[in-house]
Amino acid sequence: MPADRYVSPVGPSRHEVEIKRSRFIACIAPVEDDAQARAHLSELRREFHDARHCCSAYLLGAGRDSAHSSDDGEPAGTAGVPIMQALSSHVTATGRADLSNVLAVVVRYFGGIKLGAGGLTRAYGGTVTQALRGTPMLLHERRTLLDAHLPPSDAGRLEAVLRADGLDVLETIWTDPSSPVVRIACEAGGAEETTRRVAWLTSGTARLEPAGQRWVSRPLPGAPAKPSAT
Repeated sequence: MPADRYVSPVGPSRHEVEIKRSRFIACIAPVEDDAQARAHLSELRREFHDARHCCSAYLLGAGRDSAHSSDDGEPAGTAGVPIMQALSSHVTATGRADLSNVLAVVVRYFGGIKLGAGGLTRAYGGTVTQALRGTPMLLHERRTLLDAHLPPSDAGRLEAVLRADGLDVLETIWTDPSSPVVRIACEAGGAEETTRRVAWLTSGTARLEPAGQRWVSRPLPGAPAKPSAT
């Protein structure tokens, strides 16, 4: 079964460190699919065309069922693998290692001093780990939707009541003025409880019906973005 939640970066971010005169620049970015990941990697290769290496790894899917890494000329297993390990083991503000739909590219400008296999592994993995600590994140959750059809004469007040009670109201739909709809996102397994709350808050005047599912995104602590539904 597909996962019902995952975390991804809000947007691109970068972090640079210098290790024995070599520059390591970690570039973190959200990506939706393999094509987007490869396109972004190509853009970075053009930007850093004079760099010795552009090593990378990315994870895709809510269940992290797609992954790819590249050493880009570094000794086998010293770059792509530690970058991937940094991504897959990163514990987000949810308390879980649930990062996905993420690309990490580490650009290396060689400083003339060889680091050895162990040194390279620590440099590539460590640079990404440091970059992720300062990267704002979004939590994406697959939510069950309920449509509350409200009496038009009292829809505005009832919508405010539902919001004030803490229900996750995504939008109000006025396609049919005779039956305005407040769309509510429920926690997993919470549809029955939400139905009871809506019935009580609206004194039984709301007519509820299921409206499928949707991925709903909200910022994790420290992320500046506003919540959104997709």
